[in-house]
Amino acid sequence: MPLRICILETDILRPELVDQYKGYGLMFEQLFAKQPIAAEFSVFNVVQGHYPPEGETFDAYLVTGSKADSFGNDPWIQKLKAFLLERYDAGDKLLGVCFGHQLLALLLGGKTERASQGWGVGTHSYQLNQKPEWMTPALDELTLLISHQDQVTELPKNATLLASSDFCPNAAYAIEDQVLCFQGHPEFVHDYSRALLDMRHDFLGDQVYTQGISSLDRDHHGAAVAEWMMRFVARDRAA
Repeated sequence: MPLRICILETDILRPELVDQYKGYGLMFEQLFAKQPIAAEFSVFNVVQGHYPPEGETFDAYLVTGSKADSFGNDPWIQKLKAFLLERYDAGDKLLGVCFGHQLLALLLGGKTERASQGWGVGTHSYQLNQKPEWMTPALDELTLLISHQDQVTELPKNATLLASSDFCPNAAYAIEDQVLCFQGHPEFVHDYSRALLDMRHDFLGDQVYTQGISSLDRDHHGAAVAEWMMRFVARDRAA
């Protein structure tokens, strides 16, 4: 049977991007289609108050990226935190990307804040601190597309650091066999990153913008991370 993944969409794309990219839920569905483990997906936009029906179960819940701050006080963020804590306490598997990575760290005892390093954009590489068996295909280093000004500055006490860089020391982590999170965006494609950079050019400034655009010549490991996520979710079911 395919894995059943609930995607909790935590953003609404900018109007200029909706026609081409639709939303992060679809971007993740397209990403996971590139990896070999069978899975089916249900997408719920929590910004609009949409959640799975009571009693519906999934093999994992994935929290997407967002332009919002994970430490914000928006009512939808507070509702999402309560929902995720309930899922965690029930033993469900949780996956987080960017905003999701930060929100789960914050929720489970870590610290997230505006990063003194400033904006991270374009393509970024990380060293791998751990290589558990589910991180297949194996990589010597991890490269992902990024877009963030916040970072996890302190991991939850029971978290294992998986990937880091000088710019982003807590770039990926796991909590036992239940939580797996990445600061980078495996679901991004180069054209989407370029569109974000173009829209934020004036805000980012010429130097950050130019460095970000130049870095888009490099490939990234989004499809590999998608497979890692599905292997992390599926490993208890292997038999």
